[in-house]
Amino acid sequence: MNIAIIIAGGVGSRMGQEIPKQFINVNDKPILIYTLEAFQKHPDIDAIEVVCIDGWEDILRAYAKQFGITKLKWVVKGGATGQESIRNGVYNLRDKCEEDDTIIIHDGIRPLVDDFVLNDVIVKAKKYGNAVTSLPYNEQIFVVNELDESTTKQYIPRETLRRVSTPQAYSLGKLLWGYEKAFAENIGISGSSYTNTMMVELGETLHFAAGSDKNIKLTTREDLDIFKAHIKAEKADWLK
Repeated sequence: MNIAIIIAGGVGSRMGQEIPKQFINVNDKPILIYTLEAFQKHPDIDAIEVVCIDGWEDILRAYAKQFGITKLKWVVKGGATGQESIRNGVYNLRDKCEEDDTIIIHDGIRPLVDDFVLNDVIVKAKKYGNAVTSLPYNEQIFVVNELDESTTKQYIPRETLRRVSTPQAYSLGKLLWGYEKAFAENIGISGSSYTNTMMVELGETLHFAAGSDKNIKLTTREDLDIFKAHIKAEKADWLK
């Protein structure tokens, strides 16, 4: 089976709102529901689990019922950090899924995930055991001069770089192994670490899958404006 873990455990303070950003309404629909709808409609997704911020679980279930998210099977309490939240979601599936099932991890505040991105991450994970959504890096990257932080004498060729995001996918067995080892040995779980960086620190080779520039993470009010513009554009295209 293919099971999606949607991470929605954050507070979202940078959005500057009184409620968690994943529950902000856009056109009378929470951002998180837009994300869940992408997985609900995808034919290769068998079930959805949401790792939810504490205290919002019943609200999430009510929204899921209202908007027809029938694939939602489990709601799990989030952790103090992103990695703890993902670990909670992974551990909850231990006795519910098979170790060779494919688990797709995705940020709840990335509502513009395309079908072709989900398709490729699932196919690559089935073939290689993991897959991370990625795109080429199109900007120039320069290294700050240690002696004078306002200058530089070194750059990193952008052809050697890829920027990655979610969705990313792994077998459940590999996730269970990774999170047990990482938390037992304090490897790849601090700061902004995510599953992909943790796996690399554990010595795993990751495989790139297709990405999309549209698959933005809604972090600031400006990101929210971009999301609203995408929705408006899609409605306009549909009306033509």
